Amino acid sequence: MRIIVCAHSNQNELLSMHPTPAERDTLFKGFARALFKRDMDALYEVVSPEFVWRYHDGISPEVVLTGREAILKHLEENKVSYSISRFHDIVYHHLHDVSFMTFRVSETVRLTGEHREQSGIERYTFEDGKIATKDVYRKPIESR
Repeated sequence: MRIIVCAHSNQNELLSMHPTPAERDTLFKGFARALFKRDMDALYEVVSPEFVWRYHDGISPEVVLTGREAILKHLEENKVSYSISRFHDIVYHHLHDVSFMTFRVSETVRLTGEHREQSGIERYTFEDGKIATKDVYRKPIESR
C-alpha cells in the first residue's frame, strides 16, 4: 500500500479551492442575469477566460460553445427560434467540486407554433473561483 502525504500550511486554503455553495449561488445569479441580458462583459465576470459550454437538447446534435462570439450567436439563434422559453422547477445540487442544476423548460417554436417540454440537467465545474464549464443535457418529456 502506498500512502501519499501532502503537507499544507493552511487547511482552509485546501478547502477554498472550489467556491462554497453560497459563492456558487452568487456566481449562478450573475450568470443567469448576464445570459438573460446577453451581456458578455457581465458573463465573463463569473466565468473563466477559457469557459466551455456544451449543449445537447435531445433533438439536435451537440453544440460546443467557446468564446464570447459563439455564446452570443447561440443566444441570438435561440431568441429567433423560440417565441417562448421558460425554465421551471430549477434546483441546484452542490457537491465538493461540481454543481448540478435540474430543471424543466417550456418552449414554443416561433416558426411552427409547436410547444415542447423538456427536462434537463446542467453540470458545472469551477476554476479559480469562476464557472469553468457548463454541460447541458435535455430530454423531451413524453406526452401522456
